[in-house]
Amino acid sequence: MKKFNFKFSRTILVFIYIGIALAVIAFGVNTYFVFAQGVGGENKVYPIVRYVLMYFVSILLFVVLVSLKIASYYSVDEKYLKTSFGIIRSKYDIAKIEAVLIDRTNNKLSVYFEDKSFIVIAVNDEWYEEFTDALLKARPEIEFSIKSKENGADDDKKST
Repeated sequence: MKKFNFKFSRTILVFIYIGIALAVIAFGVNTYFVFAQGVGGENKVYPIVRYVLMYFVSILLFVVLVSLKIASYYSVDEKYLKTSFGIIRSKYDIAKIEAVLIDRTNNKLSVYFEDKSFIVIAVNDEWYEEFTDALLKARPEIEFSIKSKENGADDDKKST
């Protein structure tokens, strides 16, 4: 099985790291308030619910963002193209893949299926050929094409 990591933009990576930091800070602040203020007082239900919810939200945010960073990839084996985006996973039957297109004009790699649906693969540009080779090795009948950048400036000039 060949594995290709998901390519996040810098902006998304910054948001992931900020979210992880905020989750850790929220967990720490909640722990501080539990020990500093306690859960005492006449009405004990409200503080307990508040602390439990704060722990739940901070742990959930941490787990989701860390899994998004660590477990976002595409993998190709003999039968399936598998996608994993954090905790969300799906798999596509390679036998149903009709075509693979590398579009150099907008730098995208697309996989087209028999039912006319498609997915855009977000991996490093250097891995495009390796990814398509893995798909073609699993099923050589897949149509492979490259749409290259065109010289639009030369085509637009008219001779007078």
